[in-house]
Amino acid sequence: MDLFDLARGDELKKDQPLAYRMRPQSLDDILGQDDILGPKSQLRRAIEADYISSLILYGPPGSGKTTVARLIAELTEANFVSISAVSSGVAQVKKIIAEAHDARRIYGKKSILFIDEIHRFNKAQQDSLLESVEEGTISLIGATTANPYFDVNSALLSRATIYRLQPLEEEHLVAIIKRALSDQERGLGKENLTVSEEAIELLAKHSNGDARRALNALELAFKTTEASPDGSIKISVETILEAMQGKNILYDKDGDRHYDIISAFIKSIRGSDPDAALFYLAAMLKGGENPRFIARRLVISASEDVGNADSTALTVAVAAAQALEMIGLPEAEYHLAQATTYLASAPKSNASGQALFKAKAALESTKGDFQVPNHLRDSSYSQAKEFNHGIGYKYAHDYPEGFVQQQYLPQGLEISEFYKPKAIGQEEKIRDHLLRLWRDRYGN
Repeated sequence: MDLFDLARGDELKKDQPLAYRMRPQSLDDILGQDDILGPKSQLRRAIEADYISSLILYGPPGSGKTTVARLIAELTEANFVSISAVSSGVAQVKKIIAEAHDARRIYGKKSILFIDEIHRFNKAQQDSLLESVEEGTISLIGATTANPYFDVNSALLSRATIYRLQPLEEEHLVAIIKRALSDQERGLGKENLTVSEEAIELLAKHSNGDARRALNALELAFKTTEASPDGSIKISVETILEAMQGKNILYDKDGDRHYDIISAFIKSIRGSDPDAALFYLAAMLKGGENPRFIARRLVISASEDVGNADSTALTVAVAAAQALEMIGLPEAEYHLAQATTYLASAPKSNASGQALFKAKAALESTKGDFQVPNHLRDSSYSQAKEFNHGIGYKYAHDYPEGFVQQQYLPQGLEISEFYKPKAIGQEEKIRDHLLRLWRDRYGN
């Protein structure tokens, strides 16, 4: 049995999972995807007109990608072939394409190829589809939980339309759960079963937008709950919690969620919101993110976002990274949390990084190779004076406060101002100090 046996009219069996039995039987049954499957949407019209061009369905688990493909298989007059990228290779794809070519040439019949988890195909496997998709020999439907812009070849993306499915809202999951409880043919409607409203709401809340997970947990709770003497089964909040085994966190250490959550983590630190930063830290730890990756990002943020506004931030971040190496998880979670809250609460300045970018730009705009001023050049060798190297250099420590004005930048860049300290935290003191020393440069 493959993914689309139900679409071909196979009889439902009691031993099939509830989530499989309760798959929507029509486009109207699909909840939460009105943007792409609403009555007036382009994809809906294309499916109903049996005019399917190549497309990629992108969304989290349990959002309905496979269901959409199954309904297309049921409604289309074209040859419909489904494979999984996990277990298929180039040879099978070439065989399907050859059969599609014959069907088109001999019978004038279209062919649709559905590839589940298409992001698991490597570049060569994806390239094997290009010519047949370009010529229209096949219409490709790919399903993926990974961001296709990261994991699908750009050449293939240019030949397909991407439709993004959203995680289901709690209200949609509640409706799906109640549909399963009331459906007497495919669901649990014939069972002497009662589920409290609180348990249904908890089940929806803890399923993270995944209808499959919600129905699997409901079925597990039903099958593992002992019936009362009168034969009735009552599912409580406690039963649902046991079936769910805690809240599921959607997290892919190499995929879209990885990049989205670390982005939100760093932006929350930069935005001085320790509570939000801790929330995303918890999500990464719960999702199994490599803690060294988190520690590295903290060290980067300490200089990129906090900088000299609080120079201790870098010390705290590096210490947390070192503590992680010494102690490991779970105890090192305390160190990651300390560094996170310190950085998020610290005053912020990106002046150091911006100064480097300005210096790089000045370097690129310099005509020819810049020349180090003679008085700053190395004078440690005996012949240095013959080239006037080191002549006229003023040793800063010979002067009051250990400072003396002299030219340090190359000719033509003498009055350049790259570093502009902000009036924030410790950097305000740095700004005042430099202003006093270099008034001609920083006084503008």
